[in-house]
Amino acid sequence: MKKVLVVDDEPAIVTLLEYNLKQANFEVESATNGVDALSMAENGMFDIVLLDLMLPEMSGEQVLKQLRMDRNDTPVILLTAKDTEFDKVFGLEMGADDYIPKPI
Repeated sequence: MKKVLVVDDEPAIVTLLEYNLKQANFEVESATNGVDALSMAENGMFDIVLLDLMLPEMSGEQVLKQLRMDRNDTPVILLTAKDTEFDKVFGLEMGADDYIPKPI
């Protein structure tokens, strides 16, 4: 079973993603802030990370940057309300593998 880490500070988004991913037979864990997300990503074996950019304590950008500095090559898909072309390119240049605008 594939394992997904969902990182978002909006409970409704986390609930929606968890429900849909579990229905599709994924194992799902979630974090609501960047610090917890980074700890979980470093200590767990995830097949993919769905990462919001705007998080409390540590931004999604900082989480992604640290993951890549630690040579963690787990695919990361950014989830964010920022939907400009600049934001998409910026996220991909930071090391994200793809970008999904909110709302999902």
